Amino acid sequence: MTKTIKVKDVYIGGNHPISIQSMCNTKTHDIPATIDQIQELTAAGCEIIRVAVPDQAAANALSQIIPAVEIPVVADIHFDYRLALSAIENGVHKLRLNPGNISNTQNVTAVVKKAQNYSIPIRIGINSGSIEKNLLKQYGVSATAMVLSAKNHIDLLESLDFTDICVSLKASNVPLSIAAYELFSKQYNYPLHLGITEAGTLYNGTVKSAIGIGALLSRGIGNTIRVSLSDDPIQEIKCAKAILQSLNLRKFGVEIISCPTCGRTQFDLIKLVHKVEAYTQNFSADLKVAVMGCIVNGPGEAREADIGIAGGNGSGIIFKKGQIIRKVPEDELFTTFCKEFQSLL
Repeated sequence: MTKTIKVKDVYIGGNHPISIQSMCNTKTHDIPATIDQIQELTAAGCEIIRVAVPDQAAANALSQIIPAVEIPVVADIHFDYRLALSAIENGVHKLRLNPGNISNTQNVTAVVKKAQNYSIPIRIGINSGSIEKNLLKQYGVSATAMVLSAKNHIDLLESLDFTDICVSLKASNVPLSIAAYELFSKQYNYPLHLGITEAGTLYNGTVKSAIGIGALLSRGIGNTIRVSLSDDPIQEIKCAKAILQSLNLRKFGVEIISCPTCGRTQFDLIKLVHKVEAYTQNFSADLKVAVMGCIVNGPGEAREADIGIAGGNGSGIIFKKGQIIRKVPEDELFTTFCKEFQSLL
């Protein structure tokens, strides 16, 4: 079990739920746009949000952004230690930085001391594309090099008596990411921020993230996740929730299961499942709903569903826990389902 860190009112590590993160793609100095996006992401299920702090204007903006939003805000810092100091002074709840790209130990010490004074944790963000040259020369781009890079930064922070640490070891290569996180987890008990960096567009990025993050979570590795997609950050939240729910690690309301259709299907299953999904997504109940393509196999294959629909040729059935409760004409199937679903709430 990992140690626990606290980010405002969200705990990462130990037995705490795996939290969902995202990052704003607004310019942080555009205060209204950044606040709006954080509020939209919060409504979608984001629990920790990161913002870029590339300059002093962005650091100053935090003083207005943070009081206007509910969830913890993480400042993403590179190179200029003074921006980290300003971010802390302006109320940020966590820093994401790579101590190696801050110019010298004296500057890192200044950041660490201020983080200690304000009880601000630090995420050491290791990426496969920014490994130190000496490690690259000896180990190449590898899990060993990534973990040794993390070790260098951890050693520095620990030498300053700072252990309020979270670590990420991200690569766009899924097997490399998995290997790095696994290797690190065998050596340290610091909580891990999981992600596949530069995963890609919505479809490919979702697949890569689900495989990489899901593989690690299924092995008990990981304490908080960020899905990185070249798309609206809302999609990152949807993907993260789906990953966690599919592994039974978190519950986010109604879960839909449906068959992929085949030559036995005698109605428009795809249209129906989209209607059911749109209808049930407005409810927070912990229910499993099945939409199946044939009456013969539907109830049996989806026996674990709380409620389900199985269509046929001109008619269909509603079933609960594998037991048929209603048979109705096809054009009444959806409305009948809605009534029976409501009875479970």
